[in-house]
Amino acid sequence: MFRTALRNVLAHKARLLMTVLAVMLGVAFVSGTLVFTNTISDALQKSSAKGFGHVDVAVTTEGRQDTGDTLGKAPELTRALLDEAAKVPGAADAIGVVTGFTAMADKDGKLLGNGFQSQGGNYWGDKDPRYPLVRGTAPQGPDEILVDSATAKRAGYEVGDTVRLSIDGPVLTPKITGIFTTDDGNVAAGGSLTLFDTATAQRLFGKAGTYDQIDVTAKAGVSQTALKAELDKALPEDVVETTTAQELADDQAEMIASSMSGLKQGLLVFAGIALFVGTFIIANTFTMLVAQRTKELALMRAVGASRRQVTRSVLIEAFVVGAVAAVTGLIAGVGIGAGLRSLMGALDATVPDGPLVISPGTIGAALAVGILVTMLAAWLPGRRAAKIPPVAAMSSVHAQATVKSLVLRNTIGALFSAAGVAVILAATTMDGSDGQAPMGLGAVLLIIGVFVLTPLLSRPLIAAAAPVLRIFGVSGKLARQNSVRNPRRTAATASALMIGLTLITGMTVMAGSLQKSIDKMASAAIRADYVVSMANGNFLSPDVDKKLQQTEGVTATSPLRNAPARIGGETEYVTGVTGSAIGELTDLKVDSGTFEVGGTDVVVDAETATSHGWKAGSTFGASFEDGKKQQFTVAGVYEGNDMIRGIMLDNATLTPHLSDPTDMRVMVKTSDGASDATKDRLEKALGANPGIKVQDRKDISNEIASMFTLMLNMLYGLLAMAVIVAVLGVINTLAMSVFERSQEIGMLRAIGLDRKGIKRMVRLESLVISLFGGVLGIGLGVFFGWAAGELLATKTPTYELVLPWARMAVFLLLAATVGVLAALWPARRAARLNMLTAIKSE
Repeated sequence: MFRTALRNVLAHKARLLMTVLAVMLGVAFVSGTLVFTNTISDALQKSSAKGFGHVDVAVTTEGRQDTGDTLGKAPELTRALLDEAAKVPGAADAIGVVTGFTAMADKDGKLLGNGFQSQGGNYWGDKDPRYPLVRGTAPQGPDEILVDSATAKRAGYEVGDTVRLSIDGPVLTPKITGIFTTDDGNVAAGGSLTLFDTATAQRLFGKAGTYDQIDVTAKAGVSQTALKAELDKALPEDVVETTTAQELADDQAEMIASSMSGLKQGLLVFAGIALFVGTFIIANTFTMLVAQRTKELALMRAVGASRRQVTRSVLIEAFVVGAVAAVTGLIAGVGIGAGLRSLMGALDATVPDGPLVISPGTIGAALAVGILVTMLAAWLPGRRAAKIPPVAAMSSVHAQATVKSLVLRNTIGALFSAAGVAVILAATTMDGSDGQAPMGLGAVLLIIGVFVLTPLLSRPLIAAAAPVLRIFGVSGKLARQNSVRNPRRTAATASALMIGLTLITGMTVMAGSLQKSIDKMASAAIRADYVVSMANGNFLSPDVDKKLQQTEGVTATSPLRNAPARIGGETEYVTGVTGSAIGELTDLKVDSGTFEVGGTDVVVDAETATSHGWKAGSTFGASFEDGKKQQFTVAGVYEGNDMIRGIMLDNATLTPHLSDPTDMRVMVKTSDGASDATKDRLEKALGANPGIKVQDRKDISNEIASMFTLMLNMLYGLLAMAVIVAVLGVINTLAMSVFERSQEIGMLRAIGLDRKGIKRMVRLESLVISLFGGVLGIGLGVFFGWAAGELLATKTPTYELVLPWARMAVFLLLAATVGVLAALWPARRAARLNMLTAIKSE
């Protein structure tokens, strides 16, 4: 039986090629994802480990402890603690570390690197072991800095150049006195690192006389754990926390692995979709191969082969095909992994250098996925073939499905579909987070149900195309009959395309609807012409609001100042605003009371008010970081949203309680409204700052929507893999259908149907099957998009369903294009059949 199976594989090389390609693409995606994510993770981990090469134990502070009505003050790492750490037995040296956001502009004034990776720090003394100088000298005073060598090379900076910097708003123009090398992971990933002398760094980052961390190095022969023990004895345990460099490296590695797991899981989901679609093709291929060899298998049964042996012979064929596809897919996956890494470099998302990581797990996963998926898909056709009695197989009485089997299939499909729809509808009535799991379960049930029902659905939907097909005469009529001749095969072929288009359509519906809701939210919540914020989301200096107030054409401003407070024994963040201007700058619906902020009168969003049991006129006490307590009155309750929510009080009341006031953003109203000239005037007033964004309402909406657009474009690219696999499935089905109908095609040629007519028949058949899958996919996608939107609406009141008719038309056109392209080779093959040879074939 083994030799027989191998001979069958070799005898049907051309027929099995499409199956190998389908499995190979899925395996390549899986192995490529694993190679790419493992390579990036390994490079980042090694790079971060190098960054801990100059520290043996890190000393940090314990977090702030809030109790009762009192806001606890976070402990500080002072110079006295640093000196104490340097004196412990086994310590060779101690360095005070200061860090913070530092936006650096290139020579064109644009922000260098990603905002979140643009960091600043301190250079310790005249020779900091953490940052070896390549050239130049250590910085001295507020007008001198050091720049890392990678950033200097990328921006074309040299020692002596003047650069533009921003910490929290005001523009700085220091001179570069030196360039250094570093193993910092952010720099390796394309960020920038700017170093000031310690006193300047402490002042700029709001940490006068204190440090973020103390790095202690051990003397020769002293272990990290021994040094940690000595530091724990010498330093107050209620103030500091000590961690060895090895623990830091392990934590960093775990954090990197965790952050990469999300990307890996996302990519593997799409690889799974491609494999799932490929499974239909494999099952289709083996079903047709087994059907074509029914008499051969019956003869084997007649001469003594058992059912198990027949099934085993089919599975052996599947094993060989799966093994070939898995090996070639693994090789292709290594190329994909390398290509994705190069693509990141081309997109300026640089990562540390390192070798491609091809782990045993990746190899095992590729082989397991390729072989198991193929064998599982081939098992059912093999089992079905083995159950056919030899005499029935010889006379082909088994060929048509019985009424009983069709009724059973349709009943199961209807039950799954009904259950899926019921669960999805129930999920739409739940809260957003609670409804996610039921929604996913319902989607799976519905897709399975529709797939099982697809043979039943194919007849009426394909029949609907009959009037159009009549235009093509005999070819059109034959194409329609061929499409419904074997509903199961048509269903399996169309389902591959259906799944891809379901996901694409569903995500497009959600993205378009979210864009509309964001636009409505921005226009409904904000009357301000502009919102000013830091590029990386950090806090702004109060100086920004002062400069904006002095700018020509500005009529009103309000900084949004965030601060912690103890309310009812819990820590909550309140927002300080300019009470006299906030009503002019926002357009929030007031549920009760008035939207008046001033003195001890505050406004609260409805969700916060409900959680505390407040209403207009209620009073409550709040304690601030200076330890003082104050009573407030709720003047009004408003409807909050994702942009504006929480407790708002007057900055004149809040700021005296804050030691270092900072603003989240500043809202600005101008006399001329939003325009390019006004925006340019505001940017110039802020010194053309590389770290500050000046955005109107449309800019804010577009920025939020751009994240969804990027995700959607990535989705389109990833799902293209599933569409390619679906194309292979259509080609495979048509090619085998042509082979099965060789005699019929020969007869059609003999009675007068020319080669053009044969080609047209096959192409129309392919077009009908593809459009059938497209219609099902778009319909399901719209339903899933609506259902997911209902969940989002519980968290986003402005959510509104938007159907992207133009894009759906493009998707339908894509399905038609798939049908036309997939039919090119099978149609040509059918037209070139020798009619006499075809008539004689069985």
